[in-house]
This record gives sequence, C-alpha cells and structure tokens, in this order.
Amino acid sequence: MADLLITGATIITVDQDRRVISDGALAVTDGRIAAIGPRAEIEATHDAPEVIDATSKVMLPGLIDVHAHAGHGLIKNMGMDQGDVWEEICGEVYTTGSTPGFWYAEARLAALERLRFGVTCGVSLLGGGDTIMRSDSPDYASAHMEGVAEIGTRDVMAIGPTRAPHPRTYATWTPNGRAEHHPVSFEQQLATCQEVLSRWHGANDGRLSVALLYPVLRDEHERNMSPGDYETACGEAQIVRAMSRASGVIFTQDGHWRGSVRRAQDLGLLGPDALLSHAIDLHEDEIALCAETETRIAHNPSALASVMGRCPAVELMEAGVTVALGSDATAPDRSGDMFRHMQQAMHYHRRHFQDTGILPPGKTLEMATIDGAKALGMEAEIGSLEVGKKADAILIDMQRPHLYPLNMEPFRVIYFANGNDVDTVLVDGEVLLRDGAPTKVDMGRVLTDAQREADAMIDRIGARDMLGIPKGFWGQTRYDGGGA
Repeated sequence: MADLLITGATIITVDQDRRVISDGALAVTDGRIAAIGPRAEIEATHDAPEVIDATSKVMLPGLIDVHAHAGHGLIKNMGMDQGDVWEEICGEVYTTGSTPGFWYAEARLAALERLRFGVTCGVSLLGGGDTIMRSDSPDYASAHMEGVAEIGTRDVMAIGPTRAPHPRTYATWTPNGRAEHHPVSFEQQLATCQEVLSRWHGANDGRLSVALLYPVLRDEHERNMSPGDYETACGEAQIVRAMSRASGVIFTQDGHWRGSVRRAQDLGLLGPDALLSHAIDLHEDEIALCAETETRIAHNPSALASVMGRCPAVELMEAGVTVALGSDATAPDRSGDMFRHMQQAMHYHRRHFQDTGILPPGKTLEMATIDGAKALGMEAEIGSLEVGKKADAILIDMQRPHLYPLNMEPFRVIYFANGNDVDTVLVDGEVLLRDGAPTKVDMGRVLTDAQREADAMIDRIGARDMLGIPKGFWGQTRYDGGGA
C-alpha cells in the first residue's frame, strides 16, 4: 500500500535514461518514490488512500535554484535604476536596518514564491549587496529558517562573515524603535556561523541545510584594500573554507569575475564542495581549474552580472564542469521563476554563439534539476524522478492556451511554460501546493506580514523617496548616467 498515487501525467523523469512516460503514474511511500512507470502498470500493483488525477498535466522533478538572496524579497527594485543606490540599500538593510521579523516575513514570502513556481529546493544567501551577510547574531538566520520551514520547501541557507576589514557596524532594534549600533568582529561572525550550523543544518527532517561563504576576492579588492587588510581577508577566507570542510557543507561565493577563480585556487578554496556564482568572463585556465578541481558553477543568466559579462556556461559544461541554474532572485529585476531563467539561458548563449543549436531544452532542464542537485551534493536524493529518491515533484497544468496543443511536452514546458502554470508541488511526498494554492499557510497572511515588514524597514532606513519613478523612466532610451 502506497501513501499517494499520481496518475495520468506525462512524466519527464530526467532519470539516467531520460525517460518520458506518456500516461504515466508515480507511487509515493514514506516520502520516497516507490514506483514510476506506465499508468496501467503502476495502478495494477499499487493502491493508495489518496490518488491525484494528473490527466492533461506534465510531471517534472522539483526545480532547483542554486543561487538567490534572502532579504531581497522585501527590497525588490528600490533604487535599482539610480546608480549604486540599490546596492547601498541592501548593505544598510542587511547590517543596521533589519530585525528578525524582517527576515522571517521575507523568508516566508520568498519560499512561497518558489513553491508557487515549482522550485522545491533553493540556495538562499542571508544577505547580499557586496556579500554582506546578517551574521552578527544567529537570531536572523533562525528567523529565516523558521519562515521557510512553515512553507515546507528545501532551503540551503548560506551564511558567512563580511569581507575584511573588521569590525563592521551592525544594529539591533529595540521594541520602541530605537537602533542600538555595535561593532562586530570576524570572530563574532564566525561564532554565529558555527551556532547556525549546529542549530539548523539538517533540521526540519533534512529539508533545511546550511552552507558557508566568504566574499569573493578580486583584483580590485587587492588594489583598493590596504596590504594588511587584504592579507587578513585571504586568511579569513581560508578559515571559513576549513570550517566548511570540517562541517561537510557547501562552500559558496557570490560574484566570481576578473581572475578571481585563479585567486580562489591559490587560496585553496576550490573543490567538488565549492559552488561559485556568476563566474563571468572566465579565462581558459580558470575553466580548466574548475574542471580539474570539480568545482561547481551557479549560472545566473538573468542577473545584472550577466549583463556586465558572460558566464561561459557552455564551455564549462563541455570541459566537464557541473553548471546549474540560479535565479539570483528575488531582486532587483527578476523573480524566482526558473522557467523564465531556463528560457533566458537558452537565448543568452544562442545569441552569443549566433547558433540556435546551443543549449537544447533538455540540457537546460537538466541544469535546473539533476545538475542543480549535483551542484549541492544532493543528486542521490533529489533532481530526478527515480525509485528510491525523495518524492520531490511538480505538476504543470497544460490546459492553457500557450501550452496547447498537447504534444511534444518536453519542448512545450521548457520553451513556453512559466511558474504560474505549476498546479501541484510535492516535497518528500507531502503536497505543499494543490490547485495552485499552498496547503500549509494562508497566502493572504504571508503577503500581509511581508507588506508590514517592508513598510517598517523602509521607515527605519528613511527610504520612502526610493519608491518613486526616477527621472528618465519615461520618454528616454537610456537613463542619464546608466542604471544599476
């Protein structure tokens, strides 16, 4: 007796044989896939107290987003078209302008967005800007984890110290709305990371994980930092990397560019448990380094970094490197919709090579499923629909004008579907989204809480003027002085 049967779907398994099963069925027992195959075969051998009729739907493995930012969901695009203002807002919010309530509300909102779009597992850096993490106290990470746990999806929360020099000023807020500023050392940030690891890695029945990070060190940092500060930063990066290895968790870095992969190799940071985000304008020797060390790459084709330079994702994969897709969401100008990012990836690289044969849709789907799982060291458990793996699956409602007629489904869902076409989502066999609605939370309450915390944050940092329409928004072909 299975716990759940899903019948009638066209199943795109992304298994080793890349099977596509028409009129298929999947049986779930104890949160794992007990059987998968033709509907008649599965129905003949399995009963279940709950049966989901998935006729006219396509089943995929749950999508995986290997790079995004917690906190961004309540900032969205504030100030993004006003020079560096958006980055400055992020830096202020993530050090002195946020409370645990902010991180809790944002986590629920972002996790709900992912769930609604069929993303069952995602990386969430606890901050952003110039990789400024909310790492002065474990309370903020705990608030994030508690928020995601309420939605029920998988989350790999990345946390780490800020880049030297230290101390860095953070602030806590009293109940009467007063900010109390205090200096935070590298040692305090490191202790926060250790506490977060102890408290949250593997929590919520394994759905919550922790990754460690240290900001990327590029040429401009070596040029602009004092020699002593730069040397300190290199040493700090190695300390955090040693902690990641000792703890058996992913080490990730955000923003590789301009020879920084070489520097990471010199510092001993690379390896099969390292995940480098963006990785734009890599040199040939850096591609070879990634292949030799089995370092993984998080490619974010919709990100601002992919405007400033190009991630050689195709060349990396042809060299044997695992490259997975990230959203870099949910701000300043992109969402957590991985269908959007799959489509962007194909066009991005086809335009570069001027070749429509680059990045076939099947390979692109692999980047958002099984390759994402490999990048996170989770390929034995998730990323494909196979017997014995965790039952992380999504159903896409094909009864939409833009998805008809019902044929060539693997092409149709990758080229034409969007996150709003997702009808049902399972994680560990638990139905978290049914008929497009979350099953564990009241969506209206999540949105109301997010609005309240966003308004409070805006008032704390005095940023109401960042909500208007900037000069040049209308009637011009470009902003004066460029955008973000």
